[in-house]
Amino acid sequence: MTRPSWWRGNARDLAAWARTLHTRLETRLPVVTRLVEPMVSVSIFDSATRLAAQCFLTAVPSLFVIGAYAPTAVQEQFVSSVSAVFGLTGDTKAELEQAFQPPNDDLQQATGVVGGLMVLLSATAVSRAMQRLCRRAWAIPRAGTRIAPWRWLAWIVLWLALLFVQGPLRDGFGLGVWLGVPIVLLTQTVLWWWTQHLLLGGLVLWPPLLPGAVITAVAVTGLSVTAHFYMPRDLDRALDEYGSAGPVFVLLSWLIVVCVAIAVGISTGAVLSGERFLAGRLGSRAPQNRTG
Repeated sequence: MTRPSWWRGNARDLAAWARTLHTRLETRLPVVTRLVEPMVSVSIFDSATRLAAQCFLTAVPSLFVIGAYAPTAVQEQFVSSVSAVFGLTGDTKAELEQAFQPPNDDLQQATGVVGGLMVLLSATAVSRAMQRLCRRAWAIPRAGTRIAPWRWLAWIVLWLALLFVQGPLRDGFGLGVWLGVPIVLLTQTVLWWWTQHLLLGGLVLWPPLLPGAVITAVAVTGLSVTAHFYMPRDLDRALDEYGSAGPVFVLLSWLIVVCVAIAVGISTGAVLSGERFLAGRLGSRAPQNRTG
């Protein structure tokens, strides 16, 4: 047998084996097949990358606006909360504190106006990206999701408010991490439960949204907790090697991982809520067209 014939024969055998395996999985583990299909349709990595970029573009101008106009107590709380999320210490934390140094009047005016416009534009962009992710996960046609603009702004306000209180939440309001982690997990569950309901315009009932909220909350909380073991070291090394631009790439990479977890969690929850063992308990049904 010649080499090309050998390769063609092996390729046919491999294709036949793959088809047989796919058929067996569909028969024995249908839920696995149904989980994979939405991952492909949602375009997990593409959606997560765009969402991470939009989150970053919203966070940076928000930082400047807060630094320009927010009271000192609010600025200090944001520094504390962001430091708590990533476990920042040393030079990296000093760089963050530097961003909140009081600007002069001219810089304050320029930063406030330009930054405010950028926050508003970026906020609606990240909300729309999150809405597209939820819509694809729940297989809702674009025409069936007419979302009022106030929902986009409401979501971004809640997102920033949650970031603001991360410090006290993670510290268990002074009682320690043993209480802080369950509180953060519960808060994340409520956030992602409400996020899906808000950005889908109430097209899906509350109970079917719960599995995705729980899965996403567990994934995001787990990533946040483990970030304390490697993010401070990576951020400090990036700052030493590349200057102020170094931590940007580290943070963006971390955001992409988090957004992948969000996309997988919401998509998995949408599939599981329609499975027989959960659909009856959750009252899952086809989305209803609604506006507002």
